Amino acid sequence: MAAVTAELDAEEIARVQRRTLRIVMTAQVFGGAGLAAGATVGALIAKDLLGSVGLAGLPTAVVTLGSALAAYLVGRAARRLGRRPALAAGFLAGALGAAGVVLATATRDVPLFFVSLFVYGAGSATNLQARYAGTDLARSDQRGHAASLALVSTTAGAVAGPSLVDPLGTVAHALGLPELSGMFVLAGVAYAIAGVTLLALLRPDPLVLSRQVPVQAPAGSTAAPVTAHRQLVVLGATTMIATQVAMVAVMTMTPVAMQSHGHGLGAAGAVIAAHIAAMYLPSPISGLLADRWGRLPTAIASVVMLLLAGMCAAASSGGPMVLVTIALVLLGFGWNLGLIAGTALVVDGTVPSERPQVQGSIDVLVALTGAAAGAASGVVAAAFSYPTLAIACGLVGVCAVPVVVRMRAS
Repeated sequence: MAAVTAELDAEEIARVQRRTLRIVMTAQVFGGAGLAAGATVGALIAKDLLGSVGLAGLPTAVVTLGSALAAYLVGRAARRLGRRPALAAGFLAGALGAAGVVLATATRDVPLFFVSLFVYGAGSATNLQARYAGTDLARSDQRGHAASLALVSTTAGAVAGPSLVDPLGTVAHALGLPELSGMFVLAGVAYAIAGVTLLALLRPDPLVLSRQVPVQAPAGSTAAPVTAHRQLVVLGATTMIATQVAMVAVMTMTPVAMQSHGHGLGAAGAVIAAHIAAMYLPSPISGLLADRWGRLPTAIASVVMLLLAGMCAAASSGGPMVLVTIALVLLGFGWNLGLIAGTALVVDGTVPSERPQVQGSIDVLVALTGAAAGAASGVVAAAFSYPTLAIACGLVGVCAVPVVVRMRAS
C-alpha cells in the first residue's frame, strides 16, 4: 500500500512539473519580449540624451544594477512566499520601469530615464529567476532539460521584439512619442502580461511543493548528499558570471559600433534579434549536453564559444553585417551553454530550503558584474576600440577554467 502511495505521489509531482513548465514557458514568451528593449535601443537612447558614445554603456549598467537588487529581493521573496508571488511582482515592477522609460524619453528627462531603467531591470532579473521555477520539481537527471525549456520559450518574444523595432518606432511616432521609445512600450505590456500569467496560474507553487519531496543527489553522484556539494555552487556561479560579463559588454556596444560604420537601426535590430535567438533557442541542445554529456564539459564548451565569438567580433569591425551577426550568434550560444550548465550545477549543489536564497545571491553577483561590464564597455570602446573590447571579453571565460580543473582533480 505504501509503495502504491509513493508511486501516486511521484505521478502527481510529475504532473505538476509538466504543468509548471507550460505556465513558465508561456510567461517567458512575454518576458522575452520585455527583455529585448534594453538590449536593442537602450544604448542608442542614452547616446541621444547624453550626446556621448562613451556613456552609451550606462543604460546596461543601470539595468543590471536594478536587476541585481531585484534578484536579491525576488530570491528572498521566493524563499518566504514561494515562486508565484515573487516572480509575478518582479515582472510587474519591470513593466512599471518600462513605462517610466517611455515617459523619460518623451520628456528628455535624464534622471527619470535612469531611475526607470533601474526599476526596469527587475524584469530582466525575474526572466532569469523563472528558469529556477522550471527546475524545482525536476529529477536530478532532467534539470538541465527543465532549465532549457524555461529559457527556450523566451526566444519567441526576445527575437520578435528587436525585429519589430522599425514598426514599433512608427507606432510610437504616430502616438507623439520618440521612435526609440516604441520598444519600451512593447516591454511594458509584455512584462505586465507575464506577471499576471504567473500570478493567476502558477498553482500549486513548485518551490513550496518541492520542500515536500525527498532530496536527490546530483546527477552522476552516488555517495555524498547534496549539502556536501558546495563546490558545484562555486563552479556554477563562476561560469554564469564569466559568461554574463562577456555577453553584456559586447552586446551593449555592438549597435553603437554598427551605427558608427553606417548601419541603420533596422540592421542593428536584426543583429540583436539573431543574438538573442542564439541566447535562448539552443537551450534544448545545451540542456541535453548538461544532462547527458555533463555539467563540466558543457561549461568548458561555453568558454570555447566565447573565445570564438570575441575573435569573430573583433574581425567584424567595419566589415560586412554577416560577420558581426555570426559573432553575436556565437556570443549568445556561449552564454546559453554557460547559463544552463551553471544553473544545473547550482541546483545540484543546494537543497530546496536554501535554494532560492543561494540562487538569488548568485544572480545578484551575475547582475553586478554584468553592470560593471556594461558601464566599462563604452569606456573601453571609446578609449581603445570595439575590437579590443571584443577580444578582452572573449578571454573573460577563461576565468572559469581553473575552477573546472580543480573540480576534476577532486
